[in-house]
Amino acid sequence: MYFDEFGFDDDLMDGIDAMGYISATPVQEQVIPYIMSGRDIIAAAQTGTGKTAAFLLPVIQKLISQPHDAHTVNAMIIVPTRELAVQISQILEGISYYTSISFISVYGGTGGALFANERKALSSGADIVICTPGRMISHLNMGYVKLDGLKYLVLDEADRMLDMGFYDDIIKIISHVPKQRQNLLFSATMPAGIRKLANTMLHNPAEINIAISKPPEQITQEAFIVYDAQKAPLVKYILQQKEFASVLVFCSSKLNVKHLYEDLIRARFSVGQIQSDLDQEKREQVLLDFKSNKLKILVATDILSRGIDIEDIDLVINYDVPHDGEDYIHRIGRTARAATKGTAYTFVSPKEQIKFERIEKLLGHPVTKQAVPEQFGPTPAIGERVHSPANKKRKGFRKK
Repeated sequence: MYFDEFGFDDDLMDGIDAMGYISATPVQEQVIPYIMSGRDIIAAAQTGTGKTAAFLLPVIQKLISQPHDAHTVNAMIIVPTRELAVQISQILEGISYYTSISFISVYGGTGGALFANERKALSSGADIVICTPGRMISHLNMGYVKLDGLKYLVLDEADRMLDMGFYDDIIKIISHVPKQRQNLLFSATMPAGIRKLANTMLHNPAEINIAISKPPEQITQEAFIVYDAQKAPLVKYILQQKEFASVLVFCSSKLNVKHLYEDLIRARFSVGQIQSDLDQEKREQVLLDFKSNKLKILVATDILSRGIDIEDIDLVINYDVPHDGEDYIHRIGRTARAATKGTAYTFVSPKEQIKFERIEKLLGHPVTKQAVPEQFGPTPAIGERVHSPANKKRKGFRKK
């Protein structure tokens, strides 16, 4: 199912497109319609299944399409750690980029200036607040938090919050919010404590259980830590080292698809492209040429990662790190089909390393890091981080 089938607002779709999201993961397909219809949710879903977008997208859609009080907190997302709060904020920043949604992250370990900024937002109103339990309790104890108009309450990684001893804090926070609200509870596991919490806060919830698959063992998975500018030259180098019968290269944006396709054409490779700017007839022809081996290489967005029925792909290259573990597994699962062996390479830039670490955590093991040939020059260190500065001023509160 594609994101443009959910009926999202055009401004929200612009953000979805900018993030490179094309097709929904299973948890998104199941959760989004329930949230849009107003149902409470209890979902068993691990990190890496796309669950963050599964609750953010419908909540944003409802906030921008339905009347709400701008002088109160309208949606609250409670998470166990500041790291998860930051992660969700970054995703929210991207998908809400073209909307008027305001939001703030509220978590401990920050200085007085940030606490004052949090106080201002919580007392004057914000569309979405992402918070850790302890920090929110600190603000609630001071009596200025405006929660009388709260419509949406999300608990993410609820089992982890219970493991960390936050049950009483969560119950206290719930006691401050209106009884008439929509509740969304996400947890990787469903122990007795989660069921007890669900019975306390949820009303006739829809229950969803997403078990993420694992990639076939016969796939050789390797990663290259590189700078963005080294990715296209490395693709050409790899393709020149060995005669591959059939190669799929996945990019996270249609712009990257176009640039790499043009680069490979100039290098005289047998290559086609599939991305959303091509009409359906052209996509089908390119895919037919690839299936019939008229084209050896296909560069595509995630529009092709699900449902493609080709048995003999022997190399998959993730030119960009997939958005989550579900996308990674679907991408590399295009090779090693029908009990054959296959290879999957992933190119990881500094700004993608955190994302790739989350995928490795979901897989349960690190992916082997291969050395980049010396001719490509210096490469990033494992663990090096680079964050691109925002280039557009947006409405709302956010962490400095």
